[in-house]
Amino acid sequence: MSHDRTTTASTPSLLDVHSTVPTPHGGFWRRMLAFGGPAYLVSVGYMDPGNWATDIGGGAKFGYQLLWVLVMANVMALLLQTLSARLGIVTGRDLAQACRDEYPIGISHALWILCELAIVACDLAEVLGAAIGLQLLFRIPLLIGVMLTAADTLLILWLTRYGIRTIEAFVIVLISTISGCFLFEIFLSKPAPAEVFSGLVPRLSTESLYLAVSILGATVMPHNLYLHSALVQTRRIGKTIKEKRTACRFNFLDSMIALNAALLVNAAILIVSAAVFFKHGIIVEEIQQAHALLSPLLGTALASVVFGAALLASGQSSTLTGTMAGQIVMEGFLRFKMQPWLRRLVTRFMAIVPAALTIYYAGEKGTYGLLIFSQVILSLQLPFAVIPLINFTSDRKRMGVFTNNRIVWGAAWLAATIILTLNIWLAWTLIAPWIDQSGAYQPLVIAALVLALGGLAYILIIIVFWPMFRRRAEHAGRVALAVNATQPALKDPPRYSTILVSLDHSDADAEALANAMTLALSHDAEVILLHVEEGVASQVHGSLASTAEITEGQDYFEEIAGSLRRQGIRAQIRVQYGSSPAREIARVANQVRPDLLIMGSHGHKGLKDLIFGTTINNVRHHVSVPILIVRGNEGRARAR
Repeated sequence: MSHDRTTTASTPSLLDVHSTVPTPHGGFWRRMLAFGGPAYLVSVGYMDPGNWATDIGGGAKFGYQLLWVLVMANVMALLLQTLSARLGIVTGRDLAQACRDEYPIGISHALWILCELAIVACDLAEVLGAAIGLQLLFRIPLLIGVMLTAADTLLILWLTRYGIRTIEAFVIVLISTISGCFLFEIFLSKPAPAEVFSGLVPRLSTESLYLAVSILGATVMPHNLYLHSALVQTRRIGKTIKEKRTACRFNFLDSMIALNAALLVNAAILIVSAAVFFKHGIIVEEIQQAHALLSPLLGTALASVVFGAALLASGQSSTLTGTMAGQIVMEGFLRFKMQPWLRRLVTRFMAIVPAALTIYYAGEKGTYGLLIFSQVILSLQLPFAVIPLINFTSDRKRMGVFTNNRIVWGAAWLAATIILTLNIWLAWTLIAPWIDQSGAYQPLVIAALVLALGGLAYILIIIVFWPMFRRRAEHAGRVALAVNATQPALKDPPRYSTILVSLDHSDADAEALANAMTLALSHDAEVILLHVEEGVASQVHGSLASTAEITEGQDYFEEIAGSLRRQGIRAQIRVQYGSSPAREIARVANQVRPDLLIMGSHGHKGLKDLIFGTTINNVRHHVSVPILIVRGNEGRARAR
């Protein structure tokens, strides 16, 4: 089917809390309090246990040298989170929904899988962080603590009953706890101001690259971009440009305050680590080691207790927002609604398994390396969320007067380039040793790496150059079926009693329906409206896939069918479910045996056929009924 899958309606993000927070008119502080909250939920991800591991490791091994990476990452995060909030406010769609509607289904599903990997990596850090916090405070064995983290699903269920504002308030309390703990730690460690400021000078080496990239991934977290674009829609924003502009302004202030607070927490962790561990020549290989050393080095047992309490608060607060991000990503990409507790259990199970195996086989020391590696995974996934966000917010058709100006556009692409460059550099430093050490398995390792990296490069090329692909596709015409010029004689005009129309929620639908109406009125024919739902949820569950999917599709087709009936045309609706639109269309056509099948075309060939698919050509080889192909842009058609 066509690559353009934009729908006329969409189920709102986080439906249970969508537009539930009023934004009353009044003074500045009253409105600030009304809009404040989403960025605090997002900022939690910037101070989770994964950040702790990277900040402690960076400070203990390199002193203050990587402080500039934290500042740079925070500036990037502020810019990208602002764009994410703007996308949600202006379009009323989160980033996952925008990707689903914009890209071919294969690319969309690939982006979903990559985002799910990022969420699992983040959840892995939260599992380990919470388990370590339980161990430090209550002497619970680490493996048992990992298993106990599955119980936080009950906390999520209990809090969601009280609405988004209660969740925001709870998270702010946890953030305040973390911040207070590290202000206390800084007071005890007494870092030298001159040495701290020296860390703001950019410098990077091959030795510090791994930790620098992990800091970047831990700070500019990819799934937070999906989360923020949905959370801003919990406010009653309004429809006018003025109302949206006001919402954008207050959400920027919210982001600036929340993310700078997260920067201070991360900087405090790195500074404490540099002042305490680097100063004494101690290389930290696990968070428990940092906890044990704080008391003797700072001269008070309270330092270790405070450290453990902050770590536990960090894990729990991050768990809350991770659940919401997973829900947004799954519903946005797949239109598949899952109960939050079930979604939470699935994600947590995928995080618990590697955590438990690492503890069992590598011991507690292995958890620290796993924490840092999880943050590297986040960084490697970043371009696949950042680049679509930049392209969407730079699209004037989508954003109108809120389109990125040249300065914002340039700054955003600079951030994306830095992220991509660091990731490629890191990938090379990691891959070369893997190949050298693979021995007899070297050919298999090289083949696997080529396949994996080739696939990622292909996806990256598509999303980077997608605006160009789309513009060319929109202005191109395609005729899939042509009249045979050597036909010896014209036949009598056919009579149509049944017309099958394939619809795909695109701009070609209007042209297909216009041709169907003309023929139906002149031939007194019945029109059958056909649509194929091809998402993962539809393939698995069919018509029971999800309430959102069924409702949206039914509303769309019922409106069309009602319009046809009001004009005296007999119309019925038929929805099929499957992974191959061409196969399902051919199956229905061969069952119904219509006098004419009408399909819409957007015009592409060659490489674009590989990207968008060749539904029309596949259908015509499996049916024996006449086909009318209409062009979405110009409405012209030719038949065979």
